[in-house]
Amino acid sequence: MNVSLTPDLEAFIHDMVKSGGYASASEVVRDALRRLVHDDSLRQMELKRLRAEIQVGLDQADRGEVVDGEDAMTALIGGIANMGRQSG
Repeated sequence: MNVSLTPDLEAFIHDMVKSGGYASASEVVRDALRRLVHDDSLRQMELKRLRAEIQVGLDQADRGEVVDGEDAMTALIGGIANMGRQSG
């Protein structure tokens, strides 16, 4: 497999090898790809978690378990105001 890199990326890889952090350019690329795979896996897990949370909310809405937005904001602001009075 051949890969074309920008001059900036080539310089970065060269610097990583030159600094002693890696034995070769191939090692730098392998490490970068391992990190990319790991990051993608974390992103997929987070996406799955968010979709599950959204589904919980949709299911609650389907069952009529909803709160009026204005009522929720009023309660939230009132709670924050009470916290401020208690700490002051």
